[in-house]
Amino acid sequence: MLRLLFEKKGNAIWISHLDLMRLFQRAFKRAGLPLTHTQGFNPRPSVSIALPLSVGVESRCELLDFELEGVDVSCEEILHKLNAALVDGVEVLSVYPAGKKIKELAYLRCQVTLEYDQGVADTAVSQIQELLSREVVLVEKKSKNGIQDQDIIPMIRSFAVSSTDPNCIVIEAVICCQNPSLNPAQLAAAVCRHLPELTPDFGRCCRLEIYDHNFDVFR
Repeated sequence: MLRLLFEKKGNAIWISHLDLMRLFQRAFKRAGLPLTHTQGFNPRPSVSIALPLSVGVESRCELLDFELEGVDVSCEEILHKLNAALVDGVEVLSVYPAGKKIKELAYLRCQVTLEYDQGVADTAVSQIQELLSREVVLVEKKSKNGIQDQDIIPMIRSFAVSSTDPNCIVIEAVICCQNPSLNPAQLAAAVCRHLPELTPDFGRCCRLEIYDHNFDVFR
């Protein structure tokens, strides 16, 4: 089994998870890299992405596992062939033999950018810092059983809030990404719910890095 690290940015952030899977399957085919298939009545190409990425979210640390059939190609050649077959905004950064098991993936470092057309309020940074320092912060989460309140605090391992320019606030945090998992967009949702006066005009999320339970970079 091989693994590749790729990034998703630009207009590609609007590609859904299922369409991204299809995109890679077609890229392997165009690159002349035949994938093995699952067994059974409905065989499928053996590709899987570690953590499904929400539409509209940028990432610099996505992982995809795959297995080739009947070809002997170097990891470097796979990288170049795939990048030549992929669309703008999706780029393979490295290819290597799969290392740690996906179940060992535990934490995600993310960046949430809040943009304000009229500028950042003087106390905005301190207010958001105070909010994320509370013992309980409830945010609505959609589930199979409907919309429920979720306390996001137990899933935040660390955070920092800063104002990068007069119109932006940046929240950088390390959060849980598996069992349980926290969507970075919930950080922005917490601001909107508990500090409505600081509701941004626009928000952006980006995955920066992923870690195992020991906070070592996951690859």
